[in-house]
Amino acid sequence: DRTQTLFDFLPDETLWVLDHDTDEEARRFAAEVADRYQNTAPDPDRRALPPDQLYMSPGHLEQALAERPAVRLSLADSKRTVKLASEPPEEAPVDPRGQSPYRELVKLIDESGHRLLLVVETAGRRESLESVLLEHDIMPTPVPGWREFVDTADIGLGIAVAELERGARLPTLGVSVVTETQLYGERVFQRRRRSARNRDPEAIIKSLAELKPGDPVVHENYGIGRYVGLTSLGIEGEVNEFLLIQYRDDDKLYVPVMSLDRVSRYLGGDGATAPLHKLGGDAWEKARKKAREKAYDVATELLEIAALRQSRAGERLGVPADAYRDFCDRFPFEETPDQEQVISEVLADLESDQPMDRLVCGDVGFGKTEVALRAAFVAVHNKRQVALLVPTTLLAQQHYQTFKDRFADLPIEVELLSRFRTRKEIDKLVGSLKNGYPDIIVGTHRLLQSDIRFRNLGLLIIDEEHRFGVRQKEQLKKLRSEVDILTLSATPIPRTLNMAMAGLRGISMIATPPVDRLSVKTFVRPHNNALIREAVMREIHRGGQVYFLHNEVRTIERMREELTQLIPEARLEVGHGQMPELELERVMRDFYHQRFNVLLCTTIIESGIDVPSANTMSINRADKCGLAQLHQLRGRVGRSHHQAFAYLLIPGFENITADAKKRLEAIDSLEDLGAGFTLASHDLEIRGAGELLGESQSGTIDTVGFSLFSEYLNRAVEELSRGDKVDRETDFDTARAAEVNLSCPALLPEDFIPDVHTRLVLYKRIAAATTGEELRELRIEIIDRFGLLPEPAARLFDLTRVSHRAGRLGIEKITLGPAGGNISFGQKNQINPERVIELLKSQPGVYRMSGAFSLSVKDDLPDVESRLACCDRMLGKLGD
Repeated sequence: DRTQTLFDFLPDETLWVLDHDTDEEARRFAAEVADRYQNTAPDPDRRALPPDQLYMSPGHLEQALAERPAVRLSLADSKRTVKLASEPPEEAPVDPRGQSPYRELVKLIDESGHRLLLVVETAGRRESLESVLLEHDIMPTPVPGWREFVDTADIGLGIAVAELERGARLPTLGVSVVTETQLYGERVFQRRRRSARNRDPEAIIKSLAELKPGDPVVHENYGIGRYVGLTSLGIEGEVNEFLLIQYRDDDKLYVPVMSLDRVSRYLGGDGATAPLHKLGGDAWEKARKKAREKAYDVATELLEIAALRQSRAGERLGVPADAYRDFCDRFPFEETPDQEQVISEVLADLESDQPMDRLVCGDVGFGKTEVALRAAFVAVHNKRQVALLVPTTLLAQQHYQTFKDRFADLPIEVELLSRFRTRKEIDKLVGSLKNGYPDIIVGTHRLLQSDIRFRNLGLLIIDEEHRFGVRQKEQLKKLRSEVDILTLSATPIPRTLNMAMAGLRGISMIATPPVDRLSVKTFVRPHNNALIREAVMREIHRGGQVYFLHNEVRTIERMREELTQLIPEARLEVGHGQMPELELERVMRDFYHQRFNVLLCTTIIESGIDVPSANTMSINRADKCGLAQLHQLRGRVGRSHHQAFAYLLIPGFENITADAKKRLEAIDSLEDLGAGFTLASHDLEIRGAGELLGESQSGTIDTVGFSLFSEYLNRAVEELSRGDKVDRETDFDTARAAEVNLSCPALLPEDFIPDVHTRLVLYKRIAAATTGEELRELRIEIIDRFGLLPEPAARLFDLTRVSHRAGRLGIEKITLGPAGGNISFGQKNQINPERVIELLKSQPGVYRMSGAFSLSVKDDLPDVESRLACCDRMLGKLGD
């Protein structure tokens, strides 16, 4: 069989738009493929198919395009211009707090004298806006696009999908175009676009993404079982979807998809040995009780640290507006939306009178250093000294250079304290610190030694905290209550993660990669000389550089000889931590300046040197590296707009441990830019929870799983912070979404979203949404990804909305059918008894109490719309 091409999948009449250099690019690609085939053909372990069996030749491509309608783009001067008379757009701002939010739009429709076309970004936004306008008796007609609207003169108000930020008034056509930006304003528009990209750290950890049949999951009420899959069940004639969990002794639990907020991945020890519970047994209740007690103990300890910090009121740091703006303007790149958000959060912390303790998570190369630079600028302007603490000498050197360059034209002194300095220079520097010089000092753990005294330390920036030892972390703990602390991390350690999640530290995420950044293509392969040579030569041919990591100093010279014989064309040097400091510094500097193209090194490069031209990395014996370490190492390449490659070389899958296999699978599956946070939770899954809060707690966490323990810890912190009376015997008092059954299918149909995994993740996200805004955004996202919602999917959103609304009042269950139904209240509900009495009096024939915590409804409710309306009426009267 021949390989299928795009031409086989698209109709013959498809219009092809071609860039000016398509032919040249096709020939270049064909030459590259032929070259690679020549290199791999002699290798019996890598049997490659001839290029003509896999790819179209440039000649065939040219012929196929010649037979089809095509537009070729080229750069050309043209004096032909078309003038389209237009005027600035008419504004119609929505006033969300006003009694008539859309008054200006109605006025524009009535008085403009033009036909109006509303333009939104996506199909999801269109449906959302249509439903909102309908509530205000404004009914736009959907049109496919601009041409159809202009040609259909009888449409006075249309709505279309297009990526247009500002509208216009076109007098010659008698048409005005109004965009969402004009309705809702720039700020709301930007916030909506950004919210789709922001990642909630806690949601990443609790997500059911990557769940495979057989994996352990935790149901809050029933304990740990194994995920079997999604299954459809017909109940009372209505088909709905359920998550099936298998417990001990083959017990089965069917969880309605609307209740998936109670299910999370089990993160603790090895999934294969996770403790399975028996449905109806008391082991789970005992484990939960023990975990609750432990959560209170840990919360008390963490709150003591936080209280100590807050009792020592920090000084507010003012942000010097003009000087700060000038400093920001010197940043050579455009800030990503996430970066802007994080910078504003850090500045708000510095301006408050509480000492800052913020964790900034962002993958390598996502711009965490710029956040630190701006915080340092503000601190120095307020006459405070800044210390930047890094785990390695190389990283210290790199940060020192970055800070020195950024503050070059300013009266701000930056110094370096590391083993690259002489004894005399170090002594002089240590002595001058207590006199207030320099303003900013960059150093390794040497900064934590007892002889270091600052005159006025205001800000401590810690890079990659997980690389420091226990003793150093204890010293940092003491500092935490005294100065502003900003921690930067690509793969936050679980303890750090948990403190941040418990709300005791601020947490900020930079999840958006810089423009043009590509994810690193990662391959896990058995060690193979032909593969190593091909990878290195491909990089050298495109003018780039290569890291070859061999983390064993004892045998590194032997590896040098092997590589020199294998790739005689390469200019190769060696760098490792046991070399004399000046020699290592020379090697790194020469590599940076491209004086050689292959660096054979140890993990000394893990944190630090930033070489944009190095875009291929091979890691020998990758099975011996930790997950966070592999992620950091991989982040050394791909720091420019070129496609980067990482080859994780192992002795063979049968020769590595089960944990190593899991680590390699995790790193291989997460090529995404911004995967560091997700990897931290994988690391927890692989290593167990001992590192979260020390070994003493790990047993407790393993019995209930990290997600649930995190939730307990959050609730314990909340209760203790509010000063509530703590009862360790009873479960936490929390509002849970109610179970709602309106005798109708409420699911994402298989023919709408065929992939089980995607459905599972979306069900979880819908169930976990906590606000109406979140549900709306999710609805829009699903429409944009999969098309307009079929009836059962729309019902799923309706029922979820009712479920959350009822849950906030303390209602546990709503069941309604054609003749009415029943409402069950929780024993700790939030409903004012007088509201219940008013409801009973309002329609005594419809509502009556059928028990202390049960209300029966007797009414004619023939369809789902009438049942939803009944729910909304009832919930409105009961309290919200």
